[in-house]
Amino acid sequence: MIQRVTVPGLFPPPLYSHASVVEAGTKLAFLAGSVPLDAEGKLIGEGDPVRQAEQVIANLGEQLRAVGSDLAHVVATDVYVVSGETAVLSAVWDVVEASGLSAGPHSSTLIGVACLGYSGQLVEITATAVVPEEARP
Repeated sequence: MIQRVTVPGLFPPPLYSHASVVEAGTKLAFLAGSVPLDAEGKLIGEGDPVRQAEQVIANLGEQLRAVGSDLAHVVATDVYVVSGETAVLSAVWDVVEASGLSAGPHSSTLIGVACLGYSGQLVEITATAVVPEEARP
């Protein structure tokens, strides 16, 4: 259902693929950015991008379950981090790798940005996932 491609002629990416191909007829879910807020809207991990990344992944898991999918079926993400420091971006990426998102590995872009939508927010992840046949009504 999902073909993950690492292109031999390009520099090999660390634990993600250059492209993911999904055959026509497969149900896809396009998820809004997962943010580090709890169910009451409280920011989790103020000032701590690693803790925020953990909350973002937990929330992403909830979003995926709601549509009948899971982290293993994610084919693409964009990971936004409020930082210009490679070490901070790498620390957030370590959370992504540990989460199961890289099991595919999926296609991803890690992006340092100036700010995000909520006050104090340091991390956000958007995702596209396959909804497996067995999860469909």
